[in-house]
Amino acid sequence: MTSKTPRKKSRSQSRQKPKRYGTTKKSVLLERSKEYIEQVEKRANDRFERQERPMGFPDSILEPKKHSFDWQNNPVPLKDEEILAKFVIRKGEFGWLEDERVEEIGKFVKDKKMTLDQALSLRSALLQQKTVYGHGRLKSRAKALFRLYNEGVSVVDLSTRFDFPPMNIFRVILAEKRWSKSRIKECLRDPSKMKKREREEFEKAEAADRVSNVDQSETHSRADLFEEILSDWFESRGVKIRRQNEMVSEQKLEHGRPINTPDILFLDHVEINGQPVAWIDAKHFYGADVQFQRKKMTKQMSRYIEEWGSGAVVYRHGFSENLFIPGCLMLDAGVLDLSKMS
Repeated sequence: MTSKTPRKKSRSQSRQKPKRYGTTKKSVLLERSKEYIEQVEKRANDRFERQERPMGFPDSILEPKKHSFDWQNNPVPLKDEEILAKFVIRKGEFGWLEDERVEEIGKFVKDKKMTLDQALSLRSALLQQKTVYGHGRLKSRAKALFRLYNEGVSVVDLSTRFDFPPMNIFRVILAEKRWSKSRIKECLRDPSKMKKREREEFEKAEAADRVSNVDQSETHSRADLFEEILSDWFESRGVKIRRQNEMVSEQKLEHGRPINTPDILFLDHVEINGQPVAWIDAKHFYGADVQFQRKKMTKQMSRYIEEWGSGAVVYRHGFSENLFIPGCLMLDAGVLDLSKMS
């Protein structure tokens, strides 16, 4: 019996097909979710007739009125997002960009259907994903990073060399120094409690990191202003709403903590582009077709959908044409007056 010599694969067979950018196609997810979408839209339409009062509804509620809005959107083509995704990320670059680099990205987007703000927000989403998915690799390098740090290599240099966020490297190094989690948290809030080198390394790492940095106050204040503008827009059109801060206070009293608190809960029947919307959440970023961001958003929105039915998300910087969360309408901020945010 003669054995056959295995044939070599041709070059075309051995060459792997490049991985498609983005998550599952929207058309596929839409087809899979038809029945679910019908259920949650019915839940939104029937929420005022339920025997058990939905969370966030006041004890006495006026007869809900009906409002219908046409909301123009301008989603970003997936191919343009893919091109920008490759351009805005560089190895070891986690901080705020120099003016020269921002100008470079600005020139690059001119012939794309994306704005500079969208490109920079996409960069943030990609950096968040890179940080979360790379955390295991960072932990596995902890001892090597600590050794190099003790040899005098700075945290920022380690970030550039190993492609991890500076503040995450700094936290890992402090953990290797046998600092407890509570001590790390306390010292990051009050760097004066650190020794000279750690304090200096912290300041440089914080300045070079916009993903894992401690101070996120500016981001939060601008997000709060965007929520306020959106809430005012609906109230100015006669829609009865409950704002997030009201629901947070109420749920803290009743449950000891906030449970379900979208930015806006509608106390009227609202339709946007023909779809029932029971609640809205405002996001002060670009809705990228990035797995980590979409997974996080789906988890948050599913809680609201479970309680009130279908809703919507308004993205300050628009969204990808392929972004899809079943039971959740995607909207951009094009109809809003954002002059207060200038």
